[in-house]
Amino acid sequence: MGRGPLSGFRLLLIGLLGLLCSRRGRHLRAPAPESDPMTKCRCLLVDDHPFVRRGVRDLLMEEQLCSEIREVSSGAAALAEIRCQSWDLLILDLALPDKHGLEVLKEAKLLQPRLPMLILSLYPEKEFALRAIKAGASGYLTKDRAPSELLAAVKQVLRGVRYITEELAEQLAATIRTEDKGPRHATLSDREMQVLRLLGMGRTLSVIAKDLRLSAKTISTYRVRILDKLCCRTTGEIIRYAVEQRLSD
Repeated sequence: MGRGPLSGFRLLLIGLLGLLCSRRGRHLRAPAPESDPMTKCRCLLVDDHPFVRRGVRDLLMEEQLCSEIREVSSGAAALAEIRCQSWDLLILDLALPDKHGLEVLKEAKLLQPRLPMLILSLYPEKEFALRAIKAGASGYLTKDRAPSELLAAVKQVLRGVRYITEELAEQLAATIRTEDKGPRHATLSDREMQVLRLLGMGRTLSVIAKDLRLSAKTISTYRVRILDKLCCRTTGEIIRYAVEQRLSD
């Protein structure tokens, strides 16, 4: 009987110590990190060069900007993925084997209007950047940019803000300042612009048809339209115009 009160006191003391430790533990425990919405990003990466896709994938995964990255190498495959499921980010090349990237961009915009779309291309900004932005792109980067700039662009478009480089900003400012409709080639369609650029590089109509996977008759039709819109009389004048405007660099 004499040991009973002591045992009870010990039990009470042990209970109080346990409660005190548990409270201290709650105060000392680090708060759970908030989930970053960017780490949940599902990205669709469209480029026909595996080494480019690998580099972009490794960069985004290393920075933990995406939880999933799906790679495809053609416009048709990209549109199929966009039809099947929703995505948080589209990184798109323009020079695809089956479709021009601007065509894919416009179709993707119809399928998922709120999808941020970042163009990553070899084409200089002066050729297609304005057209891409007007078609709904969230940003335009050339592949010679530093990895840090690609990361900055991805972060910005994921926040719903367009990524505009200094070069593109200058183009936009020039477009606003000018009182006319801009250069003659501004009236060309995306496909006509593509044909003009290839003609400026010295490609023949048959080679262009093969490169774009179109018939020679279709390319000839584009050539006629380009002649009319640029007020040229011969293919030689088209080539001279493309060189003077530096559209084939």
